[in-house]
Amino acid sequence: MFGYEILARELKEWGTDTLFFLMGGPMIDAENACEDIGIRMVDVRHEQAAVMMANAHTRITGRPSVAMACSGPGMMNMVTGIAHAWSDGAPIVVIGGASELSREGTMPFQETDQLAVVRPITKLAIRCTEPTLIPDVIARAFRTAVSDSPGPVYVDLPGDVLYAEVAEAGVPSRATAVGPMRTSADPDAVRRAVDLLAEAERPIVVSGSGVVWSGASDALTEFVDTYRTPFYTTPMGRGVVSEKHPLSLPGSRSAALRDCDLVLQVATRQNYIFNFMQPPKVNGSATLLQIDVSAAQIGANRAADVGLVGDARAVLRQLLGHADVLRAAAGRHDDWIRALSDRDRQRQEEVRRSTQELPETPIHPRVLSQELADWLPDGAILSLDGHEILTMGRQFIPLTRPYSLNSGAYGTMGVGLPFGIGAKVARPDSTVVVLSGDGSFGFNALELDTAVRHRIPVICVISNNGGWTATDRRKAGSDLGHMPYERMFESLGCLTTRVETIDQLRPALDKAQAFDGPSLINVITDRGARATTSTFTKYVT
Repeated sequence: MFGYEILARELKEWGTDTLFFLMGGPMIDAENACEDIGIRMVDVRHEQAAVMMANAHTRITGRPSVAMACSGPGMMNMVTGIAHAWSDGAPIVVIGGASELSREGTMPFQETDQLAVVRPITKLAIRCTEPTLIPDVIARAFRTAVSDSPGPVYVDLPGDVLYAEVAEAGVPSRATAVGPMRTSADPDAVRRAVDLLAEAERPIVVSGSGVVWSGASDALTEFVDTYRTPFYTTPMGRGVVSEKHPLSLPGSRSAALRDCDLVLQVATRQNYIFNFMQPPKVNGSATLLQIDVSAAQIGANRAADVGLVGDARAVLRQLLGHADVLRAAAGRHDDWIRALSDRDRQRQEEVRRSTQELPETPIHPRVLSQELADWLPDGAILSLDGHEILTMGRQFIPLTRPYSLNSGAYGTMGVGLPFGIGAKVARPDSTVVVLSGDGSFGFNALELDTAVRHRIPVICVISNNGGWTATDRRKAGSDLGHMPYERMFESLGCLTTRVETIDQLRPALDKAQAFDGPSLINVITDRGARATTSTFTKYVT
């Protein structure tokens, strides 16, 4: 066997059913071999999009997905996607071709120290030096991606390793079952946590995307129901408990964080999203219980009163093993829930009134978001991308399933369409809608060609406000004009529509839903509409 044939066999054995890639040397015959053994091949127009598609695909399927590109510039084009996956904690395997190992240091074609580039943004960056080692390297990549805190792994494959020929008998497959390790927390720590939960009067749950990776959505929902506690999530962790749940109170989020007396932090990092769990955003005197699969994350920015090191689903099940205590404590939360519910209703009413007062044209992004929320079928997957529309989409479109796709903590623009394509490939029977700003859409807009060629019927809704961010103050380079995206992509075979009044949106969405291919709805929105966002640097953004 040639090295490239071993690589294809191992990917197939590890359960790879789809490969996101852009063809090029020295990976061409590896890609041919993957196609020959029945892996679905989705070739893209830019390498970063391949990695982003793999990210969404693994988020939906729950198993590691694979992206591949050629050496040098091709591999370097994947770096943004890898960095985003690192921030997301997405367990993907990224494979890059490399110049000949035998010529290392002599300046062969496209020589780059690719490992040095990606080491800071991967769980593991490894080079395969012998074709007989390919099964071991691929096994290590898949296992590392899902073990402990999940994340991306990069594999460097030199051309002379791929094209070396070895006896088939000397390279047995190393593939085994792969999945999250269901580690449980220390029982003593669980008992201490339950004692503190029993004493709290104003508890909240704060959760993140680790709930998605551990498949803990049902367990978290059961905990919320049993203990009767309001819950709040990071953007990438939304939908793990339905946001139509009666204890989903987004309008009282700030008050809940500020006034709570206990926080149960579940599978999310203490980063800027919740101000590092520090006051004034989060009550400094509140008890902090922290669940994380990685011991290194416990108390990373704020010390935890009890650290529960283990898989989120397993630890939540341990807590639910004390359901009688949790139910008995739930009655202590009535006043707390009532106060937050009243505040949430007040906030929702303020939003409703202010929305009614908005002018009909140009369309306000908030109105666009709410209209889309009313239209979305149950179980639809939404991919959000941009700035103003990203924030408003997060605020005004409730999610009921754990398929939240957006720019995440890394804030990467351009993820919307690749995420949507990856999600649709993973779940072809679900409606997949990309809601993107006009600027961010432009990063990977030509991936609509990928969707056309592979007959992937994603629905792209563009909030086109004619530039980068709102015109609330002077910003050099922010003006793009209202690009006629509907004319640009009609010629590729997309169903396209231009929407200038909100009553035109639903008919356009209905037509897109019925169309057997990708569609684009270019919605002209208010350039002056400014979303309310958090200040996460010393500059106001």
